[in-house]
Amino acid sequence: MPSIMGAIRLEEMTSPACQNRETRWADGLRGFASLLVVTAHITRALAPVMLSPAMSETLPPMILQLPFLRVFFMGRASVAIFAILSGYVNALKPIRQTKSGQVDFALSNVAKSAFRRTARFIIPAVLATTLSWFICQFGGYGLTQDVDSAWIRETSPLPSSSFAGALYDLFNNLVTTWTDGGNQYDRIQWTLCYLLRGSMLVYVTIVATAYVQSKYRMLIYTALYLYYWRMGDPVIGMNIYAGMLLAELTFDPDVQSFVVDHSHLSSFLSFPLMILGTYIISYPEENPEWATWSNGLLRLGYHIFPDGAEFARFYPALGTNILLLGIFFNATAKRLFASQALCWLGKMSFAVYLIHGPLIRSVLTWMLYGASAQPLPLGKDDNGNDLPPAWIPLVSRWLVFFILPVFYILLYRLAQLWTCYVEPWCGLATSLIEEKVFRDDSRLEKSVLLA
Repeated sequence: MPSIMGAIRLEEMTSPACQNRETRWADGLRGFASLLVVTAHITRALAPVMLSPAMSETLPPMILQLPFLRVFFMGRASVAIFAILSGYVNALKPIRQTKSGQVDFALSNVAKSAFRRTARFIIPAVLATTLSWFICQFGGYGLTQDVDSAWIRETSPLPSSSFAGALYDLFNNLVTTWTDGGNQYDRIQWTLCYLLRGSMLVYVTIVATAYVQSKYRMLIYTALYLYYWRMGDPVIGMNIYAGMLLAELTFDPDVQSFVVDHSHLSSFLSFPLMILGTYIISYPEENPEWATWSNGLLRLGYHIFPDGAEFARFYPALGTNILLLGIFFNATAKRLFASQALCWLGKMSFAVYLIHGPLIRSVLTWMLYGASAQPLPLGKDDNGNDLPPAWIPLVSRWLVFFILPVFYILLYRLAQLWTCYVEPWCGLATSLIEEKVFRDDSRLEKSVLLA
């Protein structure tokens, strides 16, 4: 067993996702995006006013509500980054193989990757949901229903009324996580089923276009991008095919020759794309009419997006597509995201995504509210009964600035432990399932030769 575990850890360290120069910048970007997800959820919990472009319709904005700066507190662009990188990374190897004429190898790897990726998504998510279920049933979320944070109250589950009911609730949520994204024990997991569907879109598209020339494949990806735009799917469809287009451009000789031969020009032209993309990502989730800049984007959205579109999802997706196109052509930006620190964050990204929700609702909530005194009743109602007490306030707004760094350190330390000890076991479980269900190709080939 130790040798198997060592082999798995070695595979994790030497996998293309960690070492391949084509994806190293993507790993760093994924790590940065996972950090933004945590920050966005803490912002929703403690400063929901940041979702608007100003303090009110009549008051001016805070500096952090202004465009560009506000992107560090918004999470929907991070979901778009995850989807784009899913399309990019999953398409790289099969595209490389098809372009070199190894179509059969590409199709074989796609079949295995589709199976493997499903297990690598589901097994860790099951463990994280079960962990949150334990925390809930044993009272770890007990304080959440009384705090003054609406987001914490609304995303925190209540314990089940019986042991049998608790087991049923666990099973039901393990299923609904992958059917409609619903998971009361960790509502943040709603994205996982969509990201898994996006991965399947990549594999199906690769199979359908394996024998198509590269330039026509890019036309197909563009048509599918526009199709999902028209269908109103900015969460997965648009982003997946944007990522696949980037993967195709990675191996396009004309594009790569231009980038190498005109590196300064490429970086110069990519800078406006990154500025424009970041500006578009800044579109607020709530009350866009409160600021001139966001109201302009609101009016523009009625002309460019399909009827009934949710602008607060379309704009982050569109802006992220433009931003990543700029990063793709900018060697300096790629080197920045390929730095050792950001790649380390990328290695922790899935663990951080899985555990930060339960930790916010348990550990962080107790750190922020646990020492606060219970407020007194507000008074009596018409019948002389005590009114419900007010919500428990923060222990101190100033202490928040000291508590949050401690929480981030704790979060990433636990994520590191998850990555070092839990993920290898998930990989081992996946490998054991593969050995059990996959057919033995070598044995099949031998039987064909003997026939």
